[in-house]
Amino acid sequence: MFADAFASDPTALGWMVGSPPPADRLVRFEDGSFFRFPQWRWSFSHWRELVPTVNVARGSGPVSLLPNMERPELDAVMFVPLGGTRPMSWAASLAANYTDGIVVLHKGRIVYQRYFGALAPERPHIAFSVTKSFFGTIAATLIAECTLDPHATVAHYIPELRAGGFADATVQQVLDMTAALKYSEHYGDASSDITSYSRAAGYLPRPPDYAGPRSDYEYLATVPKDGEHGAAFTYRSINTSVLGWLIARTTGKPLHQVLQERIWSRLGAEHDSYLHIDSNGTAQAAGGLNAQLRDVARFGEMIRLGGRYNGEQIVPTNVLEDIRAGGNRAAFAKADYPTLPGWSYRNQWWVSHNRHGAFMARGIHGQAIYVDPKAEMVVARFASHPLAGNLNIDPTSLPAYEAIAAHLLAHAD
Repeated sequence: MFADAFASDPTALGWMVGSPPPADRLVRFEDGSFFRFPQWRWSFSHWRELVPTVNVARGSGPVSLLPNMERPELDAVMFVPLGGTRPMSWAASLAANYTDGIVVLHKGRIVYQRYFGALAPERPHIAFSVTKSFFGTIAATLIAECTLDPHATVAHYIPELRAGGFADATVQQVLDMTAALKYSEHYGDASSDITSYSRAAGYLPRPPDYAGPRSDYEYLATVPKDGEHGAAFTYRSINTSVLGWLIARTTGKPLHQVLQERIWSRLGAEHDSYLHIDSNGTAQAAGGLNAQLRDVARFGEMIRLGGRYNGEQIVPTNVLEDIRAGGNRAAFAKADYPTLPGWSYRNQWWVSHNRHGAFMARGIHGQAIYVDPKAEMVVARFASHPLAGNLNIDPTSLPAYEAIAAHLLAHAD
């Protein structure tokens, strides 16, 4: 059993407090303590202090306004968790999910905003795989601009991968994670391939006797093929790493510059964001974004509005229409996600196909952007749940989002 959200509060526990902090309250990268619970409840809000990063500037324009019209009655909205029988309140769900911060937008206005633990309104937090949806959106935009051909193979653009498993996968198969690869992503299993990848890409420290790949790109060349590309959805972060390479190769620019020019500097963000980089300086498309929560909500609002935000069309409308339509449901069903029946995956977004047409960006330990077009609602959340997989978080998140959406629809201002 893990300590609950209150007992594991990083501020109350005093992680990294003092000059220097006591030995039993130090959080460090090199000994792996930064990625242990409950220490990571501090780490996720202090990522730049632990690993190398590169800045993504907000630009020089004015901040886009998010009018504050908070609705405190949302705390009392009730729902029944997936698989449960007893109702739970929205407020109680936040502690159940080890929420570090949450913002709810309705029609572009903040109707709910809370911060807990080590997070504060102005502090960035790692978004983990929510990052994928940013770069999936950029890649889909490059396809719409005819810079990337969705039917071309990875090896066509990246000959360095022509001898590996990605060689004959198409760009679209990488985007939709239907590339067939011999690679496992089982969080919490030290023998899983995600551990090897994380060491190569700099997400985890390397043992003293480490002799494996020492960069993101070097690791990608080692992954073999396993089966038929396009036959089934399997969630693998290395797909997004290849996607990042495709974006950098075809634009001729590093990923942080692409993100800055195409999205971040056009949102009217309050703050710069930053990306985790590997030892070669390669920005991590699969999970390296760190940002302030309201700015993540602004990105979600831009997506909800069909790509138009802050006075300009940031993402082509047809790109968002394609994402909202979803991917191959039969291919997705083969992954057998018990909390996501009927869902699909398209261009690095998770699509619910529910009656509101909701879709999501999702990251380990509870990071999320939830877009509900019918309710005109966006939820952005950072969290530090003790278990990585969203299977552990969905039961008290997905029905909670739906309940808030229903309340906002029923009690429109």
